[in-house]
Amino acid sequence: MAIEIHWIRDDHSLAEHCQRWRELPFVAVDTEFMRVDTFYPKAGLIQVGDGVSAFLIDPLLISDWQPLGELLDDMGVIKVLHACSEDLEVLSRLTGKLPQPLFDTQLAAGYLNLGFSMGYSRLVQEVLHLELPKGETRSDWLQRPLSETQVSYAAEDAVHLAELYASLRPRLSDDKNAWVLEDGAELVAQLRREIDPYGLYRDVKLAWKLSRPQLAVLRELCAWREREARARDLPRNRVLREHALWPMAKSQPDNLSALARIDDMHPRTIRQDGEFLLGLIRQAASLPAEQCPPLLPEPLPVEASGILKQLRAIGLAEGERLDIAPELMLRKKTLETLLKSGYPAGPYQLPDSLRGWRRERMGQALLDSLAGAGES
Repeated sequence: MAIEIHWIRDDHSLAEHCQRWRELPFVAVDTEFMRVDTFYPKAGLIQVGDGVSAFLIDPLLISDWQPLGELLDDMGVIKVLHACSEDLEVLSRLTGKLPQPLFDTQLAAGYLNLGFSMGYSRLVQEVLHLELPKGETRSDWLQRPLSETQVSYAAEDAVHLAELYASLRPRLSDDKNAWVLEDGAELVAQLRREIDPYGLYRDVKLAWKLSRPQLAVLRELCAWREREARARDLPRNRVLREHALWPMAKSQPDNLSALARIDDMHPRTIRQDGEFLLGLIRQAASLPAEQCPPLLPEPLPVEASGILKQLRAIGLAEGERLDIAPELMLRKKTLETLLKSGYPAGPYQLPDSLRGWRRERMGQALLDSLAGAGES
């Protein structure tokens, strides 16, 4: 059956359609974008499905995004997306708003135990029994005119996403639907939380092996890399490669030749930013002790793996009882943070990352399990 496609190529048309969509119970939203040599995604197309037709918004011709922002912000209209973390970035960059309430069909599939992290085509095949053509995801969405194949692919995405919602929503209990929306709100909240460039050093592999003065250098390098990537609109690794961060902080080179010997140091970085980086290293290394970051905790020892397994089992048992994909229950990083909060003897503290229904249903059981492990 041919899909009815409506193009939206001017501000007036977008405003009219957004007003109409705000009267619906839900809209499906998808984006096509390019992100090859940039930090930020560049929007090539925005698709909206209303359950009947596909609407293709050309972002290269729109200047007033306020109506779409107001639709995204309208709590009376559920916004349906799939595996949407990058879509959220695109929408946020265009409109300054993020979709709420957000129903992610990939999450819904996990809550129905259809599978975890299911790709869009596979979910459409599983739920709607439709075979989608091979994707156009790697094609150039900024070219004009778009090819017939691109247009057809984009329109099908919008229509089938709406059909997925219509099929998945009735299969979810009220509790599970609330949890899908809760997880959607958490995805939005994560994007809204400003990344503190000065906190990124904690995530560098093996950072725990560094002394406090070395951590001061690592902190400055990571913060500078993040700020420059955003300012230059370049991928972080084009500014300074990730694998060069730790050896730079460890050895603290003081001339360009020493900098060039750093593992994974790109010659372009030395040419463009070498002298500046040497100055940054010198400055950070000379900080007084009280201004250096505290030492980072060591990774959990091998002996702790048994306790982690015991904690994971609580999530697996609850997932089985609720018929939810086990991967949606308790994230490994959350359990590690919990264990690190008091290992080996306690007391333990539930981490902030354990929120909402997971905290309510499993928080106390996790603490009780740790108390039992401490006594044994």
